[in-house]
Amino acid sequence: MTLAVGVEEEFHVLEVETGMLVPRAGDVLQGLPKGRFTTELLQSIVESNSGVHTTMDSLWADLTRSRARLGGSAAGSGLAVVAAGTVPLTDGETGRVTPDRRYRHMVSEYRRIADEQLICGTHVHVDVPDRDTAVRMMCMISPWAPVLLALSASSPFWAGADTGYASWRTMLWQRWPTAGPAGCFADAAAYDAAVNELIASGVVTDPGMIYYDLRPSDHQPTLELRVCDSSPNAETVVLVAAVFRALVMRATARLAAGGAPKCDGRHEWLRAATWRAARSGLEGDLIDPVSRRPAPAARVVRTMLARLRPELEACGDWQTVRELTEKALADGSPAHRLRRVAAREDLLACVDELIALTRGPGGRAGHAHAAAPRPGAGTAAGMTAGTPAGTAPEAALRAVGPARRGPVEPIGG
Repeated sequence: MTLAVGVEEEFHVLEVETGMLVPRAGDVLQGLPKGRFTTELLQSIVESNSGVHTTMDSLWADLTRSRARLGGSAAGSGLAVVAAGTVPLTDGETGRVTPDRRYRHMVSEYRRIADEQLICGTHVHVDVPDRDTAVRMMCMISPWAPVLLALSASSPFWAGADTGYASWRTMLWQRWPTAGPAGCFADAAAYDAAVNELIASGVVTDPGMIYYDLRPSDHQPTLELRVCDSSPNAETVVLVAAVFRALVMRATARLAAGGAPKCDGRHEWLRAATWRAARSGLEGDLIDPVSRRPAPAARVVRTMLARLRPELEACGDWQTVRELTEKALADGSPAHRLRRVAAREDLLACVDELIALTRGPGGRAGHAHAAAPRPGAGTAAGMTAGTPAGTAPEAALRAVGPARRGPVEPIGG
């Protein structure tokens, strides 16, 4: 059975003329359907919610339409939207809070952590049979979450400087009291008891503030991946979504067969693995989830795919995922590609690059006189199993161009 997938993408709002982050989410969202497009904690960020999909072609088409709608709306006000963990240029007026009681409380309580929430992530939801299954599989999937972070890492710059990290967003995000790898829980009741204890402590106010890298949704029958940076290229989102769905499928089958491994109770290495992925992206070592030792990123990524090949083939995703992965390994992480632009030109050129990549094929334009992207259509949908929203040509993913192939190492199993 092919599981349904949905994606939430967060975007920065930039002023095209200056390349600066600006608190003008309201201008971008004006006229767009609520629910499908919405606000976030700070007014310099907007969110897009995809429909529900069972094929990666239809998800890719949905994401590109949503990006086109946001970009078209932004362009009418001299703005642009950018998908990246952070943007290169900000100033002190950027972090204006969205007028909402919950958001105002968060800013009052968490102060600078909330003030500097100028970061964007991609969240992927995959259907699960029930909440108990979602909770039990977190322990099985968590070791691979840092690998997905490395594929998406797109935030090397912060406040006009190179941080030395591929995902500085991760380092900012982990300052929240409930962010990071989740522990292991026997079932949904145990997980909910832990969440209620955190709320009773007064440190968080509601279940929505449980910011684990993986978590069961409170209002949908899904498991949610939250570790990834927003991705300049929609194809990276498709790659992450396909791999995450395969991980969920593999875990579901093992749980149903009674083959789930017993947790050793040691989770400190998961935080270390997340730090390693945030620091290096695809350009250095990652922590191999099997050996818990450093290994070249390409080897770890290919190990993951080799283990997931049966699930990827069952969904018809193997060839697409293989090609997109080899392309990512050849080109480097988004952070690495942005650094190349900065070294060749400057940070303003990085802004132009991010705007063009977010728009998609044909979206490149010179700074300060970018043309509005072609509007598209889209419908909001909750994350429940059913008919996919939106369609795309079968060859849609091939439009990203041929992969630069290398040998796929027969590691894992």
